[in-house]
Amino acid sequence: MSGQVGPPFRRRRLGHRLRGLRERAGLTLDEAAEQLDKKRTSLHRVETGETRADVHLVRSMMDLYDAYEDGLLDATREAYKPGWWRAFGLKDFGYVDVETEASGLMEFNALNIPGLMQHEPYSRALLQTGTRRTEQELENMLAVRAIRQKRLTAKDKPLELAAIIDEAALHREVGGSEVMLEQLRHLVQLSAYPTVAFQVMPFRSGAHDAMSSSFIVLEFPGQDEADLFYVEYTTGAIHIEDEEQVVAARLVFDRLRSQALSPEDSVELVNRVARERYGGS
Repeated sequence: MSGQVGPPFRRRRLGHRLRGLRERAGLTLDEAAEQLDKKRTSLHRVETGETRADVHLVRSMMDLYDAYEDGLLDATREAYKPGWWRAFGLKDFGYVDVETEASGLMEFNALNIPGLMQHEPYSRALLQTGTRRTEQELENMLAVRAIRQKRLTAKDKPLELAAIIDEAALHREVGGSEVMLEQLRHLVQLSAYPTVAFQVMPFRSGAHDAMSSSFIVLEFPGQDEADLFYVEYTTGAIHIEDEEQVVAARLVFDRLRSQALSPEDSVELVNRVARERYGGS
C-alpha cells in the first residue's frame, strides 16, 4: 500500500494473509466470494483491511481454502482490539500502530534525534512547536513515546534499532543548551544498548543519497511479513509496502551506513560536540 495512512496496520496485514490463503488455494476473488456467500466487493474490502473479518468468516475461509494457518484466529481477534495508545486519548497514530508490530527499525534522520532515542526534555521541546496542543495532549504524547522507547530494553519482543543521524541534528539547539547536553549524553548511553546500532553522518561526508528527506524502514517477524517504508512530511506521512521501493530504501540505508562514522567514532563525535558546543565535561 502506498499513500496516506489507510486501515489500521494489523487489519491490513490480516487481510494480506487471507488473500494469500485464497491465492494459494487457486481461487479467484469471484469464486471465493460466491462460495463464502459474500459479495465480491465485500470480500475485497476484507482482504484490503477496510472491513472486519470475524473469526467465523476466517474459519470458513480456512475450510474453503483447505488450509489451516497457525495463529490466524488469534491474529483475527487481535486485529480489532484497540491499540494500546488509544488509552491516552490520542488519534491518528498510524505510525505507532506499525512500529508496535515491528521487530526491527532502520531510521535515517537529517534534522532531529530519532524519536526512540529522544530524552524527555528534548521531546517536549520538539512537541511544543508546530501543531498547537493542550497540556494534557502534550503529556499524553510524551507518555506514548516513553512506552515506545521501553521496547529497546524489553525482554519480550525487543525492538532492534539501527539509527543514522546527520551531524546537523547534534548542533540544532532544541530546547536550549542544557537540554541538548542532556540529549547528547542520552545518545551515548543508548549507544551501549545491545538493541541499538547508532551512527552519525558527519559534515565531511558531503552529499549523500538521502539529502532530500528522512525515512524509516520497518521489519516484521515471520516470513510472510513484508517490510515497510515510511516517510513523514509536514502535513502527514506515507506508508509504502511496494517491494521494489522498500528494497530501494534498504539499499539507500546500507549506503548511508557505509558513509557514516563507525559506532565508536560516532560516540566520540557526540562527546566532542557536547564538550565544545554545550559545555559538557
